[in-house]
Amino acid sequence: MKTYDLRSDTITKPTEGMRKAMYNAEVGDDVYGEDPTVNKLQEVAAQLTGKEAAIFISSGTMGNLIPIYLNCGRGNELIAHRQAHILHYEMAGLAAIAGAMPVAVDGERGILKPEAVEPVIRPGVYSMPRTKLLEIENTHNLAGGTCYSQADLEGILTVARKHNLAVHMDGARLFNAAAATGLSPDEICNYADTVTFCLSKGLGAPVGSLLCGTSSFVAEARRARKLLGGATRQAGVLAAAGLYALENNVERLTEDHENAALVAKALQGTGWAMLGPVETNIVYFSTPGKNAGQIRDALGKAGVLCNATGPERIRMVTSLEISRADTKEVCSIIAKLAV
Repeated sequence: MKTYDLRSDTITKPTEGMRKAMYNAEVGDDVYGEDPTVNKLQEVAAQLTGKEAAIFISSGTMGNLIPIYLNCGRGNELIAHRQAHILHYEMAGLAAIAGAMPVAVDGERGILKPEAVEPVIRPGVYSMPRTKLLEIENTHNLAGGTCYSQADLEGILTVARKHNLAVHMDGARLFNAAAATGLSPDEICNYADTVTFCLSKGLGAPVGSLLCGTSSFVAEARRARKLLGGATRQAGVLAAAGLYALENNVERLTEDHENAALVAKALQGTGWAMLGPVETNIVYFSTPGKNAGQIRDALGKAGVLCNATGPERIRMVTSLEISRADTKEVCSIIAKLAV
């Protein structure tokens, strides 16, 4: 029986072409700034995001922690959506390492709005912490792969500038947001001071993220990366995978979105799943009155792997590991599942 893995878009494996690129990568010592493949990847990332510079880092978690460490800092507050990845899945590093205090606010579809943000910005009273940073997530994982519109981004940046706050974008799936909204990556990133995006999700690389910002910020980020144990030597073998991903796996993300829409349609046709609109490659659905763990297990026995994220909630994610033919098989399995 064939298995279809929809647990995450992080389960992707390097393709033959990517492996060849890694094998043939020209390398050097990146601590000395001498790895040509890493340098090229960083230049490409900066160009794509419209930033002055970029730094290759090991993970999205590090890519979020460094700007919080540098642009928020100890004893200060940052504002984020209550379902933000940095609050739930990054080991509380923003508090444990950066010493920052998160302030969680609500927002429909995971989107921060000025009217939700502005009331919790500190007034500058001596005995209160200072608000220093706004953090947005685009696409938003827990909200179901939702995207910020250009108007949403403009609203957040306007509030940030009014109160002299930095804006960091957790753009782990930045290119999914670009594909879904029609905005280019640099148009999206124009509304944030710093942005991180992952190579190891829908883009299909085995490891790595890029953190982008001004040249002065990236110079400090390089020091922070060393502090966190993230400096690497001949990292070109990994950077080559990232370059291959950016050159070959961006335009195909729309296929993942189309496949997710097909899965959503199949789920809507069952009597046991309830879900809202699907914007990108992430499908969350509820199982009212039914145990999500049991449904997950039943799907797994039928060949569809997914994650139960709550007592009555399941997540499925499409990726380059799931072809259109695979998607049709998944939809057939969903339709036939007796719950």
